Amino acid sequence: MPDETADHPTFSHPLRSASLATRKPTRFDLRPDRATRQWIAVQLGLVDLPAFRFTGEIRPDGRNDFTLDATMTAEAVQPCSVTLAPVIARLTEQVRRRYIADWQEPDGDEVEMPEDDTQDPLPEIIDPALVAMEALELALPLYPRADGVELGEAVFAAPGTAPLKDEDLRPFAGLAALKSRLDGSEPG
Repeated sequence: MPDETADHPTFSHPLRSASLATRKPTRFDLRPDRATRQWIAVQLGLVDLPAFRFTGEIRPDGRNDFTLDATMTAEAVQPCSVTLAPVIARLTEQVRRRYIADWQEPDGDEVEMPEDDTQDPLPEIIDPALVAMEALELALPLYPRADGVELGEAVFAAPGTAPLKDEDLRPFAGLAALKSRLDGSEPG
């Protein structure tokens, strides 16, 4: 996550949980300026972040819980994982977080993963800007590739030995040829 100690433009929209309306949604529309988008790009290892928007609401959910529903849209420029050429990703993600007031941490040595991974304990401060950055980071392609770029095949071998190639490792690749030879349709 971002380095909060660095000198940077402010990208924060803190909302006190205790101050949120309990009968109507609290809406937000975050559109960081150019300097803030550049800071975010540096934090996430991007070449550029020409566009970034996070819009949604935090609404009451029951007596003490809240649900954040938002849409994150972004245009991010990442370095190609093969050539380092700029690769543009246009992203749109629906984001949901449920903040539970009476959250119980699971205890014990073996803890099962919850079915609903959108649930979190209700914090004192809900910051949609931090949720937006997390959503952006999770939506980015892990290994972006420029158009037409192939990964290729790396071939390594000790001196004096034949290199082992990908097709040599496919266990059934030679079965068709073997079957042809056994059937007598191919001279062997």
